[in-house]
This record gives sequence, C-alpha cells and structure tokens, in this order.
Amino acid sequence: MAEHERQHVRVAVIGSGFGGLGAAVRLRREGVTDFVVLERAGAVGGTWRDNTYPGCTCDVPSHLYSFSFAPNPEWPRTFSGQSYIRAYLEHITDTFRLRPHIRLDCEVRALRWDTGELRWEIDTADGAGYTADVVVSATGALSDPSIPEVPGLDGFPGKVFHSARWDHDYDLRGKRVAVIGTGASAVQIVPAIQPEVRALTLFQRTPPWVLPRSDRPITAAERWLHAKVPATAALRRGTVWGIRELQVGLFTKWPDRMRLLESTARSHMRKAVKDPALRAKLTPDYRIGCKRILLSNDYYPALTRPNVGLVASGLAEVRGSTLVAADGTEAEADAIVFGTGFHVTDMPIAARVTGVDGTTLAEEWKDGVAALRGTSVAGFPNFLTIVGPNTGLGNSSMILVIESQLNYMADFLRQLGTLGGRAALDARPSAVHAWNRRVQQRMGRTVWNTGCRSWYLDASGRNTTLWPGTTAEFRKETRRLDLAEYQIMRLPRARRTPAAAKEATR
Repeated sequence: MAEHERQHVRVAVIGSGFGGLGAAVRLRREGVTDFVVLERAGAVGGTWRDNTYPGCTCDVPSHLYSFSFAPNPEWPRTFSGQSYIRAYLEHITDTFRLRPHIRLDCEVRALRWDTGELRWEIDTADGAGYTADVVVSATGALSDPSIPEVPGLDGFPGKVFHSARWDHDYDLRGKRVAVIGTGASAVQIVPAIQPEVRALTLFQRTPPWVLPRSDRPITAAERWLHAKVPATAALRRGTVWGIRELQVGLFTKWPDRMRLLESTARSHMRKAVKDPALRAKLTPDYRIGCKRILLSNDYYPALTRPNVGLVASGLAEVRGSTLVAADGTEAEADAIVFGTGFHVTDMPIAARVTGVDGTTLAEEWKDGVAALRGTSVAGFPNFLTIVGPNTGLGNSSMILVIESQLNYMADFLRQLGTLGGRAALDARPSAVHAWNRRVQQRMGRTVWNTGCRSWYLDASGRNTTLWPGTTAEFRKETRRLDLAEYQIMRLPRARRTPAAAKEATR
C-alpha cells in the first residue's frame, strides 16, 4: 500500500470491548482526540457482542463489572445477563461520543513497526490502512474461539458451532444435542437448552467445582436509590470489591484453606444430585480454585433430568452422527456445541504484529507469553496490550485490571510527550524478564499451580494468564511508568522530515 494512502493517527486502538472502549474514553480525557478504534465486527461490544448463547450471563456482580467512571444504577440483577452488559457498552460508546473514532468492519490484518519513522504501519481488511505513533491492542483473551481437532468432525452430517458463535437460525427443539466441555459457557448453556431438546449429552473431560449463585433481581427501590444517591451504588461496589480482595489470599498464599469452599460445593451438589454414581462423576479430584470456579443454581438439577446424559470422558472421535468418547462411550447427535474456550495463551493477533527486528509477537512468545506489567513487550516499541499476559483474575472483575492498565497507558503517552519530538519507548528485555520472573515466583504457591490442567496454563505448564495478587497491588504496579524500564528511541537526524526536525527543537 502506498504511503500516501494511509491515514496517520496519534493512537490506534484495536478492539471495541471493555478494553478498547475504556482506552478510547481515557484518551479523550487525556486530551488525545487523534485516534481510531479499529473493530473487526459490525458493532462494538467485544466478547459481550459475540457470546449470545442461551443463558449467557456474567459471574461477576454487576456493580463491580462496570467502569468506575460510568456507574450504572439500572442493573436489573445482581448478576446481569449478556444483553444488559452489551447495552451498557453501547451506552458508553454514545455517552462519551466515541462513534466518530470507531471504524467497524475494519479487521487488522497486519501491524509492522517502521524503525525509520518510529511508527506503526497498519493494514486493515477494508483496504484503508493507517500509520500510528502508538498502538493499543485491546483484542482480549476471550475473543477467538478454540475448537479442538477431533478426527471425523468434518464428516459429521449435523450442525456444528462454538458457543461464542451461536447459530440462532438453527432450531434445537426436538434435536439430539451434544455439548462438549464443562467450562463457564457450558454450565450456562446446559440448563438453558435442556427443556427444549430431545436429548442432551454432555461430554465432560474434567468436572468443575460449582458454587451456588447468589443472584436476585435488584428492586426498583434499590435502582431509584442508586440513581438519586450515587454514593449508595459506590458503597455497594466498594463492599463487593473489598470482600473479593480479602479472598485473594486463599488463591495466592493459602490454598489449603479452600477446603471450606469445597465443602460448600459438595453440599450444593448433594442437594440437587441424589444419584451417588452421578455425584461421583461430577466430583473434581483437584483443589477448588485450581480451575475456574463456576457459579450456577440450575446446572446440577439439569443434569438429573431424564433427557440428559453425562459422559465423563472427552470427545475423541466422530463417526458420522456417532460421537465417541475417549473411554469408548458412544452417543448419537444431530448437533454439536463446543464450549471449549478460546485461544488465550496463543492469541491469533500475535502472528500479525511484527516488531523491530522483523520478529512477530507470536515468535517472541513461542516459549511463553510475557509482558512488562502485563502491558509492554521488548522489541515492540509503542505497543501496549490491554488484558495482556498475567493480568487475568480468578475471583474479581477484569474491569479493575483494565482501568489500571489505562492509567499506565495514560502515563506512557505523557512520558512520550515529555520526551518531545518523534520518540518511542521500547521495554528493556531485562525489565520484562525481571517482571516475569517475579510474577512466576509468586505463582508457585498459588492454588492455580496445585496440579490440575486448566486454560490458565500454557503448553509448558506455566500460568501466563492470571495475576497472583490483589487488584490493589496491580493498580499500584501500573500507576506510573518507570522510564528506567524502557529504552528511548529517537528518529535519526538524517532521516527526520522538516516537520519532525522542527518538532524536536520545541
């Protein structure tokens, strides 16, 4: 693409979920208006736009699952559903006048760092193309569905789709449906579709720990009070946050103390599942918290219904319309729904980003993802990731992490402004290694490293997904950018344009 065809912006944001929209709001608040938000889909919303499966809801209390700068007094339930969260994100887009900055149906195909110009070249699906001084990647970890390679799947005569790409045109009523996986999505899908399908077979590789869901409608009086007296909503949010902060030590320092929660989960199961054989199949053999803890009041009751069968083994092969489990169990199906998660430790966007020496982000991360303070990668100047490596949470709201990273982004831009002229900041490899080493050392004593297999771990068994501390600790670690952790890059004088040379002398 010819250089003159590209539009130049100060900042290019990739993605329009919570991370991307939050970045856009923060940029405007920092006085940066020369930016675009590049979104591959036809609407904003990220994972809450893509996940429309039956029963889709959030497992974080609503008042904590929203931006601190944009509280929503109208949440209808303590745990609100997908449609309300998506509506909230649309509301954010309109309230903060972000639509003029958003480019829909504009998938990023490639990003290349131009050392000679100290900026990023961006190829997009619409053919427009951009250059940007800074790129903020907010594609999120739960954006690209993962479907396992199953022998014979291509020959399945029925319908196949992933929970994050639900086919609403396909009528499940009266069908034999196989659900693959027992993660957060499947636990919501199974009870939602069970009443209408002819038969439902759940293929369970590993049983999850499931706790009761303390969900209820938020009364009209509560909503009125939160709208008229915002301090009450802030108090509610603060209380939920404080309780979850106190729980972090159980996950990160004293996993043996999680046994009380295991007792609660076992009791929850016993109340709904009377069959000892079924309970045995549903009882995990690992410490609670090692894999994601799920919340549901109707999952266990759904599994006891006459039209539901549990196969306590993963799907190994498909022979026509017959699904064969690893233990040899067979089941007939008209449709297969994969609730098998996402590409978390191998995000596809990484293969599209090329840094200083021609290395892609995927190649840089071939031995494990790592980023300074979860945000900057050595060799990729002026490139920031929102919800990057080791920023995930096991028990609280990711919005808290996102806002912390937005603080870091804002200071990153301030530091660039202070440097003056055409400049870039590239994380020092030593700083990235030191940060990652400290995070992994802390990870060793957490419940997530007690021996189970989970999507938190990469192929080598390292937890490169979660943050081993409180959200308050993470906010402190990302409050300010430490210039000592970065190499400062300047445009070579011989290659400066007259405008850049004039800017550098200001």
